[in-house]
Order: sequence, then structure tokens, then C-alpha cells
Amino acid sequence: MSSSAFRVRPRTVRARRVRFAYPQGRLPRHYMNDDLVMSHIVTVLSSVFPEGEDFFVKTVRHYRDQVTDPELKAQVAGFIGQEVTHGREHRHFNERLRELGYPARFIDRYTKYGLALLSRVLPPDVQLAVTAALEHYTATLAYVLLNKPEARDMFTEAEIRRMFLWHALEESEHKSVAFDVFQTVSGDQRVRRWVMNAVTADFLLFVVLMTALSLALDPEAYRLPRLARSLRRLRTSPFIQPDVIRHLRDYNRRDFHPDDNDTTALERTWKAKLFDERAELD
Repeated sequence: MSSSAFRVRPRTVRARRVRFAYPQGRLPRHYMNDDLVMSHIVTVLSSVFPEGEDFFVKTVRHYRDQVTDPELKAQVAGFIGQEVTHGREHRHFNERLRELGYPARFIDRYTKYGLALLSRVLPPDVQLAVTAALEHYTATLAYVLLNKPEARDMFTEAEIRRMFLWHALEESEHKSVAFDVFQTVSGDQRVRRWVMNAVTADFLLFVVLMTALSLALDPEAYRLPRLARSLRRLRTSPFIQPDVIRHLRDYNRRDFHPDDNDTTALERTWKAKLFDERAELD
């Protein structure tokens, strides 16, 4: 797909005024259905989000004046608003995780320094390609959460489940924005695919190392039978099944676009469930 032939698909991307509350004393330490390893993995991901979202906003905002398509300009504005709100809500959640003993603040600071380094050494178009690649990861995880009941069942704490479902819905809504901005201002498919391969290696290594660090600080991780059971359960997680891996790899197709996976109906369903006061969450 060349940037000259590129067309933006109409979609509504708007920020919502939301705020989640986690009552004091009610969150269990292993809040992901008492699963040791998954609780630490989700903590690592949540700890990355605030600085990650800020990086995404900066890389897209850098090119905002070069976006002339009115549809894409409106989507960029919505993208920025959504991502700013995501960062705020995850910072709030991360403070609760810190109180539970997780190294959320350390991971947040490490992420900040790492992304600051990328901002200094990478040209703006490559930074934007990093955002587009990571947005494909978040959109894929969002699709799994919205689409698979077994994924939602892992979030046994109601307010945490609501927060992640809201985040997943908005990731689905704006999943193509950074990609479309990249296509508009660059469209270099070799850069896009090369960056995705580098992001995959670095991101997975980061998650593994930070999860290991987080586990090392948890006394329950030294109960080896429990740790072994949790690691075995991880192999059957809905988030790492073959269909998910295939979807992530699709990004490296030359003709790939995030809208190849049409989630319009899914988004409509979850907007009703999350924001219709009469609806009940699964």
C-alpha cells in the first residue's frame, strides 16, 4: 500500500469522561482470579501504559499539522484525547498496585527513561512506526478481551474488569489512527515491518524481564508448586493462542491494514454494554 493510494476509513474516535474507583482494602494481591503469574504480567502492562500512551500521543501529534484529510484530523484529535485518559486511569490503578506491593512505580520510571532515549535517537517517522506497531499489539489484546469470554473471566475484580474493557473498546476504536498517520506522512513499508520486528523482540523481552523482577519481590512466587501451576496455566491463556500469534504476524504483510480485522460490530456491542446504564457487564 503506497501513501499516494491511501484512503482513510471513516470512524468515530472520541474521548469519554470516565473515572474508576478501587475501594481501599478490597483488592486482593493476586487480583487476576488468584493467578500468580498473570497478576504480575497484567501489572507490568498496566505500569507501562502511562508513559507508553504519552509517547504515542507525542509521536502522532508531531505530524498533526501534516495531516490534511479532515476525517483523519478528527480521528487524531480523538486518539489524543483517548490516550491521555488511558494514561490517567492507569496511573490511578498503578498506585493501588504499588500499595499491594508491586513495583509499578519502578516499571513506570524505567519505561519513561527508555522511551525518552528512543525519542532522542530515532527520527520522528521511526518513532511513529514504533507507535503503530505497539498499537497493533494493544489492539490485538483488546480484541481478545472483547471477543473471548475466557479472557474476561480472568478479570474477577469487577472494577478492574470494567477499566480494562473500556480501555480495550477505545483501543479498538482508534486502532488504525497511528497506522494511518504513518501511511499518510511516510508509507515506507520496509520501515514499518522492520520496526515491528524490532518492537516485538524488545517488547517481549521487556515484559519477561519485568515480570520476573515483579515475581522476585513476591513471597508467593517462592512457593514452587504454586508458581509451577501458574506457569502451566499460562500456556493455555487466551492471550497467547495460535490465532492471536497469527493476528500479530499479519502486521508484516505488505498490504496489511488494522481494519482488515473488522471490529465494528464488536465495538457497537461493547459500547452498549459499558455505557448503557441498563446493560449488565459479562
